[in-house]
Amino acid sequence: METTRRNVFKLGVAAAAVAAAPKAKAAERPTQGMSFATMKESLRFTLPAFPGKCRFMVVGDSHLSLDDARGEPFKQYSERMSKPYRSAIHFRTGRAIASPDGFDYALAEARKMNVDFLALVGDIVSFPSEAGVEYVKKRLDESGLNWMYVSGNHDWHYEGMPGTEMALRAEWTRKRLAPLYQGADPMMASRVVNGIRFVFIDNSLYEILPEQLEFWKQEAAKGDPVALMMHIPLYMPGYGALEAGCAHPEWGAKTDPGWKAERRPRWPEAGHTHTTFAFREAVFRAPNLLGVFAGHEHRNMFAFDKGHVQCVTAANADGSFLDVRVNC
Repeated sequence: METTRRNVFKLGVAAAAVAAAPKAKAAERPTQGMSFATMKESLRFTLPAFPGKCRFMVVGDSHLSLDDARGEPFKQYSERMSKPYRSAIHFRTGRAIASPDGFDYALAEARKMNVDFLALVGDIVSFPSEAGVEYVKKRLDESGLNWMYVSGNHDWHYEGMPGTEMALRAEWTRKRLAPLYQGADPMMASRVVNGIRFVFIDNSLYEILPEQLEFWKQEAAKGDPVALMMHIPLYMPGYGALEAGCAHPEWGAKTDPGWKAERRPRWPEAGHTHTTFAFREAVFRAPNLLGVFAGHEHRNMFAFDKGHVQCVTAANADGSFLDVRVNC
């Protein structure tokens, strides 16, 4: 279900929490009575039971394709993704912009808004070039912003390179993307900002690992309002496997039209692992869930199901981002 510009959802989080967890005091459910409103890229969460305030920005799918002579040996693997996002039409001005203008615009807006936190939810680069990663890290360092990053399905992917996806993700995360994690675990990490617990999970292969499921359970159990940051949206009723493919019941070989173009293995016939389905259940069972924030789909999608919200940002290639305010 997508929102229109002025839709306002009143969330029955308290009822959902009672159904899914033992009774607790209001202070133990900081999202009790939560309401959510959206207009364009601006989101407002009101948490009557939470005393804090936080403003954060969500950026995904910048798709920077910067490269230099160091990338020449990998050109056969980066060529396709080096072309599509060199230019775009700015989401606000309607003017033509060139990569990396969209990314720089979002950072400038984040500084202007004085956000407390910047969440980068993947596909910031279109392939793991040294030039691209260096540019992103330099601009983030110069911004002075408090930020964290998780990978998307393109950041680490040299298309057509031999090897399993799991091995390639591990290799190029280590070789190229490592500076963007600032010493944190690339697969799962968290940070508390103004009382909001931001949890980052790498689901760039659409699947969840057992250790990521356990990490989520441990972080959610700490009781703070928790915001889950991922690249690929979780399944929500009404969305197809291409729109929200993580833990989607129809995800698999039959719903994978892009595997040849991306020169990667086709999604498995058997679909998702039990762990991936269990992860989605655990996320939406958490009574203190503020929301799930993702990218990947390149358009704004706001979904509401059984007292829970998922917010997907449009692609930052055209400057887009989500401006999220909690109690402010």
